[in-house]
Amino acid sequence: MDYREFGWTGDKVSVIGMGTYYDPVFMATAMLLRHQNNRDSKIDALRKGLDLGMNLIDTAEVYQTENLVAEAVRGQRREDLFIATKVSAHHLKYNSVLKAAENSLRRLGLSYIDLYQIHFPNPAVPVEETMKAMEKLVEEGRIRYIGVSNFSLEQMKRAEDALSSNKLASNQVEYNLLARSIERGIVQHCEENRIAILPYRPVAHGALTSPSSALKATMEEISRKHGGKTHAQIALNWLTSRSRLNFPIPRVSRPQRVIEDAGAAGWTLDSDDMRKLEEATKKS
Repeated sequence: MDYREFGWTGDKVSVIGMGTYYDPVFMATAMLLRHQNNRDSKIDALRKGLDLGMNLIDTAEVYQTENLVAEAVRGQRREDLFIATKVSAHHLKYNSVLKAAENSLRRLGLSYIDLYQIHFPNPAVPVEETMKAMEKLVEEGRIRYIGVSNFSLEQMKRAEDALSSNKLASNQVEYNLLARSIERGIVQHCEENRIAILPYRPVAHGALTSPSSALKATMEEISRKHGGKTHAQIALNWLTSRSRLNFPIPRVSRPQRVIEDAGAAGWTLDSDDMRKLEEATKKS
């Protein structure tokens, strides 16, 4: 596994992380049962990723997977892990943030969180109030870094301005070969300020694992060039090759899939590969 500095923090983090979003919070009873039945597979997948050197794990209070992460990391050296979780958009008032963080720490079985993120902006709660609580958590040693998720460039800048003694560490956003809207502002801002990006849906809900038309032909050509890399590995490597600030977090649910994800590290697409991929997406 390759490691890079997580933006300005300097922490060494695996270039491929592990996401733990499986089912919506409002899942139906049948979905909840499936979620519980797959519990062992998900824990095994997380442990396989840890064995392969993937030390970045992303979760959230609304995912209801913090307890799975706790079980997966049990017995691991805490200093080797980079655990990220998120506070719900419904818990952004000052006291609610503090309480939500304590609840996440309890479910994770940890004494501190590496990256605590605002899951979604909430216009009903001033970000200044939320960031005051976030900075209190940093001061107390309950969290190390402050991040945001699903924030626009304007919202990011307001969040940064609301911080008095800390810097924004990251923004978690949808980003992949087929969804590149963050390149219109957010990416440049992150590059200028060394703010890490955590791309979610890095394989576009599976659309990049089974591409069609021109993109499929291009991916197969690149696969042959790089020793048989899969479509998913190429899609993930496009992100890590595009910027050293990108840390994609594909969802982990089965050990075999995690092995495939880990295979996206250790090599790099060249400029010709990147150009061909980006041109092919315009034709697909």
